[in-house]
Amino acid sequence: MSDRNTVAGARRRRLRRGIIILPSAFTVGNMFLGVWAIVHAARGDSVTAGWLIVLAAVFDMLDGRIARFTATGSAFGEELDSLVDAVSFGMAPALIVYFTFLKNGGEWSWVISFLYLTGAIFRLARFNIEQAGTAKTAFHGLPSPSAGVCVSTFYAFTQTPLWHRWFSHVDAGRAAGWLMMFVAVLMVSNVLYPVVPRFNLRTWGGRLAVATALLAIVAMFTYPEYFFFPLIILYIAHGLVRTVLQGFDEKLPDEEPIETVAPPDPDEMRALEYEDVRPGPRAAGPPRMTDEERGS
Repeated sequence: MSDRNTVAGARRRRLRRGIIILPSAFTVGNMFLGVWAIVHAARGDSVTAGWLIVLAAVFDMLDGRIARFTATGSAFGEELDSLVDAVSFGMAPALIVYFTFLKNGGEWSWVISFLYLTGAIFRLARFNIEQAGTAKTAFHGLPSPSAGVCVSTFYAFTQTPLWHRWFSHVDAGRAAGWLMMFVAVLMVSNVLYPVVPRFNLRTWGGRLAVATALLAIVAMFTYPEYFFFPLIILYIAHGLVRTVLQGFDEKLPDEEPIETVAPPDPDEMRALEYEDVRPGPRAAGPPRMTDEERGS
């Protein structure tokens, strides 16, 4: 009987370790897709690179949900997720746009990609301070996955008949540069963007949301070049219009994270005894020179 319990306990421990590893596996998969997208963009396949960033965003959404569902969230997972997002939604989209539009734009055209990457990293750092690990109804600033998908799928949208019919007069390279700057500003702004809702089949509203999601899935596989970029533009416009009309209906932090001074670490503080600084007899040393001796 004891041997059977020992075997069952070992199986449970192995299963538990596998469940703990699962969210981090999705996070690492997210980074793999981001690096793969950079490789495709460097080889001139910008369309595939954009779809890989979309898939990385799906992985980013799933790792957090899996961690919450299995109750395996940890500080390590949060930090890993933030670092991976800096690659997949910061560095990868910046390089995709550079290799696609900016590479032949002049000696300093890469600075636009650098500024976008800076905005993405600031966005992730601010999220870790303000909202990580807490229940939220809105994001403060455009989420970095949305920004990454927006700039990465722009090229695929410029290859559609719709673009050539209505926007053929627009310089796509210049538009890509302005788009990167625009979303970089939105990432570090206080514009509120809604969180993806949880689906609930118990209410008619929840059923309608599920039906809309299913139609969106069909559309994204049928006409992806028409779906992702316009969808993110609508999401961006929704946040801007909502903020203008309703204001900041969710409480923003009292202080800007970049201006906040961290409190001192108690472990690094030590008590200062009065006896250590109390005036006392001067320690033995060379005698002080008199005024007569200085003048001589």
